[in-house]
Amino acid sequence: MPATEIEVTSAGMVAGKELLLPSGKQGSTLPHVQDWVTARLKAKSPVKDVSNQVLVKGIKQWAVYEEKVGARTKRTVFKIT
Repeated sequence: MPATEIEVTSAGMVAGKELLLPSGKQGSTLPHVQDWVTARLKAKSPVKDVSNQVLVKGIKQWAVYEEKVGARTKRTVFKIT
């Protein structure tokens, strides 16, 4: 299943989950999300799947990953089509 990286903004909490709103900007499209995860693991950058902790408005299927970048946490969101 192809996956497209999207940019999102946080809109607060809903039912104990963080609500994310797509900002309209789309990044690269991959044949599968696992390709991105594998590339990160090969680069020794461990990622954590946090898809169950967030809701993405207007998207039926998504995957969200967090990774440590220096002292902060970077979140990457994929729209699965």
